[in-house]
Amino acid sequence: MDGAHSAALQLQQLPPTSSAISMSEGSFSYKENLIGALLAIFGHLVVSIALNLQKYSHIRLAGSKDPRAYFKTKTWWLGLSLMLLGELGVFASYAFAPLSLIVPLSAVSVIASSIIGIIFIKEKWKPKEFLRRYVLSFVGCGLAVVGTYLLVTFAPNSHEKMTGENVTRHLVSWPFLLYMLVEIVLFCLLLYFYKEKNANNVIVILLLVALLGSMTVVTVKAVAGMLVLSIQGNLQLDYPIFYVMFVCMVATTVYQAAFLSQASQMYDSSLIASVGYILSTTVAITAGAVFYLDFLGEDVLHICMFALGCLIAFLGVFLITRNRKKAIPFEPYISMDAMPGMQNMHDKGMTVQPDLKASFSYGALENNDSISEIYTPATLPVMQEEHGPRGASGVPYRVLEHTKKE
Repeated sequence: MDGAHSAALQLQQLPPTSSAISMSEGSFSYKENLIGALLAIFGHLVVSIALNLQKYSHIRLAGSKDPRAYFKTKTWWLGLSLMLLGELGVFASYAFAPLSLIVPLSAVSVIASSIIGIIFIKEKWKPKEFLRRYVLSFVGCGLAVVGTYLLVTFAPNSHEKMTGENVTRHLVSWPFLLYMLVEIVLFCLLLYFYKEKNANNVIVILLLVALLGSMTVVTVKAVAGMLVLSIQGNLQLDYPIFYVMFVCMVATTVYQAAFLSQASQMYDSSLIASVGYILSTTVAITAGAVFYLDFLGEDVLHICMFALGCLIAFLGVFLITRNRKKAIPFEPYISMDAMPGMQNMHDKGMTVQPDLKASFSYGALENNDSISEIYTPATLPVMQEEHGPRGASGVPYRVLEHTKKE
């Protein structure tokens, strides 16, 4: 009996086996993945709501004399506050989950924007017309949701403490240095064709954005991880690599926004959203796999299912953005040939339009019922003039031509 009792005590004192350790680490990594995914989904939802609120504020003030009138609206400031909250959630998600999981979840923002656009649409549609008009959006949302589920389920479980030593070790590793060399050469070639050869193709511009974005997400994960460790008590702010990553994060974000602004001036927003999401996600996942070794030790099945989830999400986003209605640019003037009785005066459809640097004027498309007098457009001064004998048909009015002296 004493021998059996001592054997039982020895078994209890034995260290846990490797299988037990791996099971505990697996459950912990899955929990961190779930926290990071939920933070990213929450952040993208809030950002989508914020952007729609700000867009609503701009639409309401379209044609206003004051170009910054939206600063005085509560709606715009509410949107800005929500956007900061959402971006903070996305930023924090990089500290918990692998980069390869967080980046594709930006599809949630596209799904949310599509649903918000359908809910708040002003036109009244019959059920058949509504389904025919938005069938691609519904299919795209379904595919994007399925792709997102596969991404979260089969995401890599690589978790590493973002200490200063680990970030420095990854930064000087030969796979990342080789990747950086290829990326710098490709970026310089694209920038040369874009600036010198006027290659304004949407693929060229968005590839520049994607290459910068891959560096942005790599540095964001490093900065977020080091900040979280510092908050937990393991101070990492005394490492120079933290400030190097922070400067790179800010610089790549600024230049990325500049290229996106240039693309938005030349191409439709739906095209930028779909192509930009596909290119940025692909390049960012590649950068995360090289820098953080996200897929190291993963089996082939998980990698293939993760890639399938990415492809399904890409297709869903493409269908959602393809079905978006193209924006009609605001024109604060009307064509004179569209006015009854004046077609003979302006056969070529000439428009009456003053210098817009001052204020809107002749024929401005404004609703004067709900704005102050300073926004009331001026009217065309007209003078009645007789042409020939009485009863002869002719143009009843003549538009006075104004010179700069007048």
